[in-house]
Amino acid sequence: MPASAIALNRFGLGARPDEPVPADPQRLLLSQFDRWDPLPAPLRAVPRTPALVEVWNAQQRAVRQAPEGQRAGIREAYLRKAREEYVAAVGARAGSALQAGTPFLERLTHFWSNHFAVSIDKLAVIGLAGSLETDAIRPHVLGRFEDMLLAVLRHPAMLLFLDQAQSIGPRSFVGLRAQERQQRLRGLNENLAREILELHTLGVRSGYTQEDVTELARALTGWTVPVDSRGGATETFRFVPALHEPGARTVLGRAYADDGERQARAILHDLVASPATARHIATKLARHFVADEPPPALVQRLADTFARTGGDLPSVYRELVAGREAWQAEARKFKTPWEWAVSSLRALGRNEIAPMQATNLMNQLGQPVWRPGSPAGYDDAAASWAAPDALLRRVEVAQRIVAQTGNALDARALAPRVLPGGALGDATAAAVARAESGGMALALLLVSPEFLRR
Repeated sequence: MPASAIALNRFGLGARPDEPVPADPQRLLLSQFDRWDPLPAPLRAVPRTPALVEVWNAQQRAVRQAPEGQRAGIREAYLRKAREEYVAAVGARAGSALQAGTPFLERLTHFWSNHFAVSIDKLAVIGLAGSLETDAIRPHVLGRFEDMLLAVLRHPAMLLFLDQAQSIGPRSFVGLRAQERQQRLRGLNENLAREILELHTLGVRSGYTQEDVTELARALTGWTVPVDSRGGATETFRFVPALHEPGARTVLGRAYADDGERQARAILHDLVASPATARHIATKLARHFVADEPPPALVQRLADTFARTGGDLPSVYRELVAGREAWQAEARKFKTPWEWAVSSLRALGRNEIAPMQATNLMNQLGQPVWRPGSPAGYDDAAASWAAPDALLRRVEVAQRIVAQTGNALDARALAPRVLPGGALGDATAAAVARAESGGMALALLLVSPEFLRR
């Protein structure tokens, strides 16, 4: 794969037929930093986090105030509305990807969204999942990792997904009051603390213990979703001192004073500064952009840059773009369903897709948006996506989306524009040329080995 195709397909979201082939691929990628719009037009058309939280709050209030027999109906009405918001958000995400003038940054947004994964399998998250990506991740893609981490952990989608909103310190004011009254409370919840250590920062087998998880969970008590609006504006995060477990904490051998909300923030700051976090993030970036088995030398350089700059993400991206390993001609990454669907639509010149169509498309391909089923997110390796039945689904989808384009595109003319610089192999070129129809030729192009990889 030549450098021009690598810039468009490996670092970007796939070439569009109306875009010029870059003469300086690295410059093309780095120039996008100055043109990045965190809130493109498709996303401006859907509700933001404050409005979604207000809807959530209104539902919560209505349930509390309604008679028992009416509560199920109120919850079902909310879920119907939340599903509508989810579908709209999926459509906005797809539209942003198809129209992206800064596809490298758009891909990075998708990477971080999967790193900080939430799943709509948790019903409370359905209406909020899209806003986590829009309001907690996108503003920080060109910022500091610590700022992104904090924004994600304070977002209501993450607080609800990992049950942090229900975590109560046993010796907090609320906890002790409940004990006095012999009331049952949910108590301490360790889900968020565990995923912070295992997935978001240090990574597995990095030396933390169960006691570290528990101590971090105690420090995080009081971090919750606001129940009501205050001061005329809807809050999206609230620290409640009455829920916070008092006392000093010790995490990874370091002591932290009893300092309310700032206690957990101090722990997070030190987690970001850990060499284990630098290596964990570096490994995931190298795996995503270069190879399922990331090159050790590249991982080390990315980790060194992360540590040296205090987690300055643009510096890490520049080191990635400068790495010779990222520009090897062999296409070692197999596209996930999302990557393949977006690149296919871009190759056909599509600028938009109906929200429900985008949602159904990803469901059929086996990668529903914001529904990985696990806080670990979707796997980033070929073994998870290259099974025969998954490939058959891509063939079926390719035929369907090609049929929607009519006969306006010539596959033989399109191929060198979406796989530039001679990236298309002789065997695929011959198969496209021999196709029985123009539509079949386009479908063959979209499911060719060269197009399936990046």
